[in-house]
Amino acid sequence: MSDPYSVSRDYIPVGQCSSDTRAEFITRTYNHLMGSIVGFTLIEVYLFSSGLAESIAAVMMRGSWLMVLGAFMLVSWVASRVAARSESLTSQYLALAGFVLAEAIIFVPLLHLANSVAPGMITSAALVTLLGFAGLTAVAFTTRKDFSFLAGALRWGFAVAIIAIVAGILFGFDLGTWFSVAMVGLAGAAILYDTSNVLHHYPEDRYVAGALQLFASVALMFWYVLRIFLASRD
Repeated sequence: MSDPYSVSRDYIPVGQCSSDTRAEFITRTYNHLMGSIVGFTLIEVYLFSSGLAESIAAVMMRGSWLMVLGAFMLVSWVASRVAARSESLTSQYLALAGFVLAEAIIFVPLLHLANSVAPGMITSAALVTLLGFAGLTAVAFTTRKDFSFLAGALRWGFAVAIIAIVAGILFGFDLGTWFSVAMVGLAGAAILYDTSNVLHHYPEDRYVAGALQLFASVALMFWYVLRIFLASRD
């Protein structure tokens, strides 16, 4: 999601390092990304199998869906910024772990609703998200193109999305399916941008921050793909 889009430039970008260093950095980043996805999944399995998910969903559903979405985006922004600006590996790990836990809790109402409507919907949305992520990752890796030019568009896109969410909360209107479609597109652009940063711009000691950025964008895409699936059932 929002990287910092402003990581300090007082370092040697991994794109200027040796091929072995780049390969090790990329491997570490994607291993941590997969670990984050597995961790997120295990937390959700525990919450739902223990019955805690129903209680969490009941509490969170008392408010507005848009407030849940606002919390989702705020947590993403804060965690991404902390991880990207922190030079301490411990701080990066804490930001990643905290973000995965927060996302798992924020996702509970949406997953609970999807599971009650059609149990297989979550799996279908997850597969679509992973296929989209794999395709965009392949584009970034095969073209080797630097997608840093997307930074400005992403800033504006997320700013407009937040304004729309706040307006929805204040004036009580639903943002609708087309908003979800637009956000899936924005998440796709963020994945390209984040992957490009991993390939070209991050320093070699920020692989945890890189994994957090990618996880945030994957989570964003999954959220809105699942909302589109839900809307198709209305």
